[in-house]
This record gives sequence, structure tokens and C-alpha cells, in this order.
Amino acid sequence: MAEYGPAVGIDLGTTYSCVGVWQQYRVQIIVNDQGNRTTSSCVAFTDTERFIGDAARNQVALNPENTIFDAKRLIGRKFTDSTVQSDLKVWPFKVIDKDNKPMIVVNYKGVEKLFSPEELSSMVLIKMKEIAENFLGKKIKDAVVTVPAHFNDSQRQATKDAGTIAGLNVLRILVEPTAAAVAYGLDQKLTNTLTGEKIVLIFDLGGGTFDVSLLKIKKDIFEVLATAGDTHLGGEDFDNRMVNHFVEEIKMKHNKDISVNAKALRRLRNHCERAKRILSCNAMTTIDIDSLYEGIDYTGKISRAKFEDLNMDMFRSCLDIVEKCLEDGGMEKSRVHDVVLVGGSTRIPKVQQLLQEFFDGNELCKSINPDEAVACGAAIQAAVLSGATENIIRDIVLLDVSPLSLGVDMEGEVMSIIIPRNTTIPTSKQSHYNNSCDYQKSILFKVYEGERPCSKDNNLLGELRLNGIPSGLRDEVKASVTFDIDLNGVLHVTAECKINGVKTNATITNDKGRLAANEIERMTRDAETYRAEDELFMKNIKAMNAYEDYAYNMRSAIRAAGNLNSATKKKAENAIKEAIQWVNANRSAEAAEYNSRKSDLGAFFNSMIPSHTGIKIEEVE
Repeated sequence: MAEYGPAVGIDLGTTYSCVGVWQQYRVQIIVNDQGNRTTSSCVAFTDTERFIGDAARNQVALNPENTIFDAKRLIGRKFTDSTVQSDLKVWPFKVIDKDNKPMIVVNYKGVEKLFSPEELSSMVLIKMKEIAENFLGKKIKDAVVTVPAHFNDSQRQATKDAGTIAGLNVLRILVEPTAAAVAYGLDQKLTNTLTGEKIVLIFDLGGGTFDVSLLKIKKDIFEVLATAGDTHLGGEDFDNRMVNHFVEEIKMKHNKDISVNAKALRRLRNHCERAKRILSCNAMTTIDIDSLYEGIDYTGKISRAKFEDLNMDMFRSCLDIVEKCLEDGGMEKSRVHDVVLVGGSTRIPKVQQLLQEFFDGNELCKSINPDEAVACGAAIQAAVLSGATENIIRDIVLLDVSPLSLGVDMEGEVMSIIIPRNTTIPTSKQSHYNNSCDYQKSILFKVYEGERPCSKDNNLLGELRLNGIPSGLRDEVKASVTFDIDLNGVLHVTAECKINGVKTNATITNDKGRLAANEIERMTRDAETYRAEDELFMKNIKAMNAYEDYAYNMRSAIRAAGNLNSATKKKAENAIKEAIQWVNANRSAEAAEYNSRKSDLGAFFNSMIPSHTGIKIEEVE
């Protein structure tokens, strides 16, 4: 491969991921090795190998305890987070607490291993990187990676860490609805419908998260006016409701509780996921599962009306979030020109119906592919950041916002907001504070994000201590605190004493939950090791298959040859039988040995099979 290819855009989704690249005046969404335009955000571990993507998802029912999904619902969160505790009840894999950080337990090659959410997300990113490399024929280094708009500081930084572990230079952490808006803007440009100023609402309901963003688009400027969302609301939650419905139905019909069996529950979930998709087109569907649990062959029906009833509270909560976003942006819904649907869950008819009714019957915008819009926008932004010169995209400017208020609390009471939510970023704001006690030697600033008036009810990001301040009575020593939010939405804090000029600063993240630099380095090395192991495994498998195929093909050719004497046939058949038996007994051998034996077998056939038989050893090979 040549040194490095163009920067790519990666939509790192909860359930599916997608990668795109800007090529020849358009975004090319890149298909994976299965021919799919999206790839399952799934990683599986077995006694012999590691699977990533669709291959991992395809074997989940057989290996639920070691097939990991939903890493996005863990990344940047604490183990004690209420959403993590809720998810633990439905995940078939094991998650443990390590210093209040969730760690996933798997059995890999007969050894119990612990992985952080960042490591598992990095494995998906590596897969997306490889998909792009195979398509472009070049190594990929630079990427724009997307996150939900309501990901907090810790979650954004953790996602960036995952990119580093994957060997990527993350040019920008871009929020998903803003990326989708860029894709929408390009679509409007190409169809000559982007005229004047437009107010657009992006309704992004994916597999695990929900975002709403209100934007003003004028020419090449995309200005986010407000954003709202729920980082734990999406298609998987709708699936969970259906799964619970059928679990209860099975209890009633068969007096069996399948929730205690991970494999049975996973098989049921797979069927529920398919049923949900079918119900977007049909009014009724049937779930039919042979030998589901303890000899039960289960058949169950569910109507679209029942599915809607099971999830109506969550559908309506989506509208509450839309209303909040409009309110925060100071926008009447009648002024919204387009409501753009993004994310696979927007295909649910009831979601579309409720949203259309909310906007007084106006048609919803379905002009962009809901599964690919985020990756398209990320790919465009990657091209812009890499210096793209095409007129259609080169002048694009994104003005995003901070989704949560940021502030400090020095005394453990009321949160003092320095940057209110929905402030355009990048930004820098400063506030001034006094010492709270007589003769303090230092001032401790606790940095929080959230909307609650009481600091302890918000999310503690970190602490910053200003040492070396002059001695004085309460309120005599003045200090300034400056908050800087960069284009990735990551916070940098500086505190300075106004009397003697002493200063301290830090990039504030959730220090207890964030990976240390040496951990990131170690995980990066591990990622390369796992990748090398995967490549070696596939090399060995290919060599084994080639040897085995060669033996079987030769057997077929020899049996079909009418002009080969019986003694030679028997000798050849015995050699082939011996080769096949050896392969069956040595399926963990190395490629070099398979290749050597294949060459030896070919030489043996060349020496004993006359040319007049018409059997061409090389062609059979």
C-alpha cells in the first residue's frame, strides 16, 4: 500500500457503523467485506479467534457471553451510572466495576480478559479503517469520528482515546446531527434547493441514542442554534420492550422463564429486531423459533399496534425533546423549513406520524439515507479539514454548541455556571471568585457539567487546585477561572490569582474514568498485537483451506480420470486420504507447514501421474 490515503469520516454507531470518503465531487460510502454499506458495531471472542463487525454479529446466538455490543452505551460512563446498571440486566456479557469504570469480561483463547469500552470501540474503528483501506488501496491515518450531540466531555474524550488506540489521528470529534445537517446541505446544493436562509431540525433516532438539533443554514455556514437529546434512547430500547413482552408471554403459555438463559434470550432478541423492521412495512408479523428453550418450539404474533403501544411513552418522550430544543433555540415550530429524518429508527411509522402531527402535518424530509447521512457529513468535514479545494464543499463552516452547562462549585452548594448550554463553540469565558475562608493557602475548583442548580446533582468532570495564593481574610483574595471549549467540545480550564499572578491550568476530564496516557499507549500496542494475531490466524486458515481444497480437487480429478491404472489411482487416493486426515488432526498448524505439505503433495502427483492422463496438477491447484 502507498503511504497514506485521504481522510475518512466514520459514524461510530451503537448498533451499526459506517465509513465514507470524499471522492470525485461526492461522498463514497464504502461497503464492507460482506457487501454491506453499514457494519455491525460488534466484537466477538472465541477459543481460536476474534471477530469484528458482521462476522461477530452472525455468531452472537452461539456465543452470547463473549459477543460484545453496545460499547457506545458504556464509553465515558461510570459503572455506577444508572443507565449502565439498567443495561446490565439485559446484556448477556459480563461487566464488572474497576475503580468505578465499567470493564467487560470475556474469555479469549481460553484466558479471561478485561477490556475497557474504549478498547472495544477502537476494535470497531480498526474494522472501519480496514474497510476504507481495502477500498482505497492506501493506509488510513486521518479521520473525523462522530458522537451523539449530548455526549458529555468524558464521553467525547473517551471516543477520541478510542480513535488513538485504533491508530487514527482524529481530526475532529463531530456531533452526529451536525454531520447529518452537512449531508443534507450538500444534497440541497446538488438539487439547487438550498436558497437563502433555512431553519432545519435534525431528528436523529438511532440504535442507542437520540439527538435533536436546530440549525440555521445560509450558504456554507451551518450554525447550530440549540441541541437536545437522550444518550440512552433508541432502537435497542424498543427491541427490549418487545423482548420483555414475549418473555412474559412465554411464561404464561409454557410456564418457562427464558430470561435465565443467555442463548435463548439472544435468539429471541434477534427475532425481535427482525420483527421490528418488518412492522415498519407490515401490520402484523410472526416470530417462529425452533427449540428456543428446554424443547419449546415457540411461535408468537405481534401487531404494529401492539409494538406501538409497548413503546408509546418513549415515542412521546422524543417529541418532548423536540419541544425542548425549539424552546432553547427560541424558535416557533412554524418557522422550521425542513425536519430531516436521520437514523434507522426513524423508519418506524408511528415515530413519523407523531412527528408530522407535531409539525402541523408538514411533510418530513426523507431525501437523505438515514443510515448513511452521519457518515456522509463526517466524510465531507474530513475533506474540508484536509484542505479540499472543490467549490461545493471547501468553504463549509460549522458552528456547533456545547450541549450542557459548565461551571464550578467551590463550597459544595450552588453551581456557578460559566458556560451555559447551547453556547456556540469554540468559546472562551471567564468568571471571578474570592477565597471562601480566612488565610487559605489554595483554592479548589470543582468543575461540573449539567443543568441542576445543586452541584452534586450534576456530573463532576474534575478538580483544579490553585496553589500559592497570598494569605488573606475571606473574600480578600480574588481568582479568575477561564473555561475554553475547543472544536471537539473538550474543556480546558485555567485558574489565576489576580493578586500575585500565580496560575494553573488543565484539560478537564473525568480523571477517575479517563484512560491515563500510559494506558492508551498500552492499549494501542495491544490493538496492534491483536491485529497481527488476527492476520496470522487468517493467513493460517487460508493456507489450510488451500491445502485441503487441493487434496479434494485432486481426488475428484483422479476419480474422474478413465485412463489411469488402478495401482496409481490407489496410491494417489491413499496420499490424498493421508493429507485430509492430517489436516483434520492439525487444524492449528502454521501456514508454512500447510504450504510445504501442499508443495510436497503436488510434487508427489507430478512424479506419479503420467501426462497423457490429462490431469494437470497446476490447474487443479
